[in-house]
Amino acid sequence: MDLKPSGSLKIDTFSMRIGDIEGIELDRLHAHSLSVGWPHRAEDWQFLRESGRGFVALDEIGRVLGSAMWFEHGADFATVGMVITSPRLQTLGAGQWLMKRVFEKVAGRDLRLNATRAARRLYLSLDFQPEKTVYQCQGIVRAEGTGRLAETRGDVRTLGEGDIPAAITLDGAGFGVRRAALIEKLFAHSAGYGLFKGDRLKAFALCRPFGRGHVVGPVVAESDADAVAVVRPHVADHSGSFLRIDTHVDNGDFAALLSHSGMPVFDTVLTMSLGKRLADYAAGGPAMPKTYALASQTLG
Repeated sequence: MDLKPSGSLKIDTFSMRIGDIEGIELDRLHAHSLSVGWPHRAEDWQFLRESGRGFVALDEIGRVLGSAMWFEHGADFATVGMVITSPRLQTLGAGQWLMKRVFEKVAGRDLRLNATRAARRLYLSLDFQPEKTVYQCQGIVRAEGTGRLAETRGDVRTLGEGDIPAAITLDGAGFGVRRAALIEKLFAHSAGYGLFKGDRLKAFALCRPFGRGHVVGPVVAESDADAVAVVRPHVADHSGSFLRIDTHVDNGDFAALLSHSGMPVFDTVLTMSLGKRLADYAAGGPAMPKTYALASQTLG
């Protein structure tokens, strides 16, 4: 496969050129994601721009027709997201053109992304391999009783700046890649709860404004019970409001909590990998941390 992209792309009667996403006004990026029904606010775009890098495809008069971003974690791994083109432009090669530009910037890295149904054919053509379904769970939440919290083996408390190093370590064990800069940035924009056994952080869940309301993620824990313990306080905090969680988990106590709290499955996407697969990052063992909820579909 020829992965060397050209500097422009001719589509029908007009041409597209590449631009740096940093130079695009937030209201134009917001309008771009709204055009395909994505919920990202201008503030969500700004968070992503501060966390990663990206390209936009512009027409001859500067309209945003496509986008693609990547988020590097160390020298060997990156996630890809915010790959947006209209279905018509994607069938004419715009999505592949943008992805080839991304490949130039992430050469040598293993890649992971979450693909919508409309984009799966594109990623398969670029040799990404299907991994796991992501369940987008969302809705107006209602707080349940807190009786089960008393059964938790450990203490649940709010997280502070001093807990960031432990959260980075726990997230790295669950995600498979250390994401220090991202976790630090998420802490600055999130409220968090952690489950502690003595002084050791066993599980945590962050929650920040996003889209129509708030999103909970990442959630990292060793068991369903621990994941439930750190998510339930966020549900209580946002009772009567819109809350979203993106998770690979579709059964057990954690999935039941989401459903019973008013967050049924709204949609699904598919985690796909190029290079090392998800299983290659798994530490293994029943007592090892697991990512119960993604930071977001874009960030993984």
